[in-house]
Amino acid sequence: MAKLLVKLQRYFRRRPVRFFTLLALYLAAGSLVFLHSGFSGEPTVPGSQRGPGAGEGPGLPYLGVMQLSRGFKASVPVPEATRRHGPWFKSTSKEPAERGKAGDYSSTHSRASRGRSGREKEEDRGDEKARYIGCYVDNTRQRTLRGVSFFDYKKMTVFRCQDNCAERGYLYAGLEFGAECYCGHKVQAPNASEVECNMLCKGERTNTCGGVNRLSIYRLELAQESARRYGSAVFRGCFHRPDNISIALPVSQVMLNMSVDKCVDFCTEKEYPLSALAGTSCFCGFPTTLFTLHEREDEQLCAQKCAGEEFESCGTAEYLLVYQTQVQDNRCMDRRFLPTRAKQLVALASFPGAGNTWARHLIELATGFYTGSYYFDGSLYNKGFKGERDHWRSGRTICIKTHESGQKEIESFDSAILLIRNPYKALMAEFNRKYGGHIGFASHAHWKGKEWPEFVANYAPWWATHTLDWLRYGRKVLVVHFEDLKRDLFAQLQRMVGLLGIAACQDRLLCVEGQKDGNFKRSGLRKLEYDPYTPEMRKMISGYIRTVDAALKLRNLSGVPDDYYPR
Repeated sequence: MAKLLVKLQRYFRRRPVRFFTLLALYLAAGSLVFLHSGFSGEPTVPGSQRGPGAGEGPGLPYLGVMQLSRGFKASVPVPEATRRHGPWFKSTSKEPAERGKAGDYSSTHSRASRGRSGREKEEDRGDEKARYIGCYVDNTRQRTLRGVSFFDYKKMTVFRCQDNCAERGYLYAGLEFGAECYCGHKVQAPNASEVECNMLCKGERTNTCGGVNRLSIYRLELAQESARRYGSAVFRGCFHRPDNISIALPVSQVMLNMSVDKCVDFCTEKEYPLSALAGTSCFCGFPTTLFTLHEREDEQLCAQKCAGEEFESCGTAEYLLVYQTQVQDNRCMDRRFLPTRAKQLVALASFPGAGNTWARHLIELATGFYTGSYYFDGSLYNKGFKGERDHWRSGRTICIKTHESGQKEIESFDSAILLIRNPYKALMAEFNRKYGGHIGFASHAHWKGKEWPEFVANYAPWWATHTLDWLRYGRKVLVVHFEDLKRDLFAQLQRMVGLLGIAACQDRLLCVEGQKDGNFKRSGLRKLEYDPYTPEMRKMISGYIRTVDAALKLRNLSGVPDDYYPR
């Protein structure tokens, strides 16, 4: 055996080309075996090739992305045999395999009916399960599922949508356009043909997530009925009874055994975002000019005990205790591109970390139009900022995000909203974004390492020069302090919308107040337990604050808010 090995070694030493040829043939054979095993489990279906609409958002060329607009109708139906329905629901039927043998995909009706029957066999996930109920029509102005919604144009999956809706206590989860998830307690639309739910999920190419204005809807059967109770409702406060309560809060019911959860559940079932308790009466409605929720009363005025729950307060006939339910107020959720090209370019300018993404969210809800960007951030595009991919000079967006501060860049815009934030908070927010993403956090090692001191030394001067440059070179600049926007969103948003040339609809602005946070707020659970700023850092930043304060007052504007210093 040893002699044989020696002979082989000498043979290949003299003929290295033959050795590498044999090696290449061996690797090629292995690759063919691997590819065969990968394809053998999936039936080959004529006409099932994925078109441009099925691709991943960021990886597509520009024209391919444009085809994904609301007007584009995917023309290639997805065969039922290639569908699966997430960990909450996996068909136990052998039907797909049998169908693969038969090779009969000609009948659209039979394919749809067989698909439905297969999906109705659910598999438990712990004590929770989901059942596919069909493809439904959706309308951007009157949603089929009117609870919360969220988008992810890169990683959406059926299970992720189901899980998020179940976590919030909703009965239904619906997926649309391959990347949009909607939750609700009622399905308020007719059925559509199964063929129309034909768009692949962005996060799992073997599954279907609705279609163009079409929802793939699942019924979520929760383990505990209490999961739908008012635990996730938001307390809004105590308010005086509106003058014409039947118009301000149009739905009501007397509940002799009143409790907070009974009233919240009633208004949730009726698909209203506000639940108002008035003794033994429960009222439901929307925030409107008749009932703005702007003038809160002392909570002691609403402290009357509930008839059905002695440890809860249920308000009185004159003073209403108000909760915001899980139902999403859809009066401000529709967004689109400008119908005609904008004649002027408006900048939404800020130092990084000053809340630009949050301000864009508010502006889009308040105006109904997409915002654009001087840059391209794929993560923001995937989260629903569809104007992110447009060139900033396209004229299709209501305003353009920018962090630029040079004269040439500033003079490219006709006007600007200048968003200013406390530099101590802005620097920390940008540091978290830099090392943890838009809603993530920098690690402890980053704060304690050399990254933080270097970051402050480089970025703190920029905080000052950014504001000074926009005040100096900007043609028409509206200064908005981040802190004022948080404290009095309605008034500040009115100012911003006014500069954008949009007639402010007050009911729409009130709707924005109810969902002001969106999905762009960092959780407070990971706040630093110490002050990362050294005395030297604070001394430097305080000097920049005084410089900006003086520049604002020199232009007859209000100076920086008082909480900027002392620090």
